[in-house]
Amino acid sequence: MSIKAIAKPARTLLSPNDHALILIDHQSQMAFNTKSIDITALRANVAILAHAAKGFKVPTIVTTISKDTFAGPLFSEITDAFPNVEVADRTTSNGWEDENLICRVNAIGKDRLVMCGLWTSVCCNGPVLSALEQGYEVYVVTDACGDCTIEAHERAVERMIQAGARPMTSLGYLLELQRDWARLDTYDLTVDIAKQYGGPFGVGLQYAKTMFQSRDGKA
Repeated sequence: MSIKAIAKPARTLLSPNDHALILIDHQSQMAFNTKSIDITALRANVAILAHAAKGFKVPTIVTTISKDTFAGPLFSEITDAFPNVEVADRTTSNGWEDENLICRVNAIGKDRLVMCGLWTSVCCNGPVLSALEQGYEVYVVTDACGDCTIEAHERAVERMIQAGARPMTSLGYLLELQRDWARLDTYDLTVDIAKQYGGPFGVGLQYAKTMFQSRDGKA
């Protein structure tokens, strides 16, 4: 008996209204010793997430750790997207142990969470493992995370995947939210974010749009 295909997306694909995004500790002090990814690339990836969440109206929580006494200010890519963001500052390295952050998560009321942060093995790993254990579906944007060494980053990602987290990339997140170029209400938003922060893909879109005057960015 053959399987009959149905034109519908997998349940595990993300949509703008089915999850919350948590951006964890993208701060100056945490970035100084991040060696697993180039900081310029990291900032661009975080920008993709922040601007995608803003444009697609995804509920977003921004967290910091001891921002006034230790880790310092947020990346400007986050505050550019969310200039009036209410930051959940805390002292615990595992944000899931912070009552204020948990109140924010419960207020949003989403069972599916997308997380990333600095460092991967500490301030990202802790909330991911804790949320998974409490029954949440968790996605980790691995290229918007970073750690002191490649080894530390990779082992943390493996640990989270072994616990049930689903890995993805920042550009993949943006395109998964759009998913259909016929969705014209977010078409320009998606293309503009990709052109500004999406590396070679964004350059290709800009080239095609300029040279061939193609609305969908294809020659």
